[in-house]
Amino acid sequence: MSTINIGISEDKRQAIAEGLSRLLADTYTLYLTTHNFHWNVTGPMFNTLHLMFETQYTELALAVDSVAERIRALGYPAPGTYSAYAKLTSIKEPDGVPSANDMIRQLVAGQEAVVRTARSIFPVVDEANDEPTADLLTQRMQIHEKNAWMLRSLLEG
Repeated sequence: MSTINIGISEDKRQAIAEGLSRLLADTYTLYLTTHNFHWNVTGPMFNTLHLMFETQYTELALAVDSVAERIRALGYPAPGTYSAYAKLTSIKEPDGVPSANDMIRQLVAGQEAVVRTARSIFPVVDEANDEPTADLLTQRMQIHEKNAWMLRSLLEG
């Protein structure tokens, strides 16, 4: 492998890649949960939730690629197995098939968990002046904060 000389030291690239690996695991776990709920939601909000969950899991499928490609650009392998994600994620998988409202609550928690993971990477990203990763994290946080708000709104009233 050739030497990577992008103006970020190897130790910082490794620390950023490790943080992004946790973000990738959270994003993939949220993708899988959202897709699961898309398939299994029932009740009076079926159509609304079925379509909303599809929009969200489709966006998440693209997001995992962006995060994994950033890890690769930093010179590290991106995790890509269920066992790796299980070790790295902060999101608990659902048990069984929850009610529609419980699905929404679990997805709010998952969206917020991804935001917290992304935010936790910022100190090393800022210290390394890694603007591409900072941009990726900012975009991910905006999307997940908006999705959490939209999901929470369904539980009000």
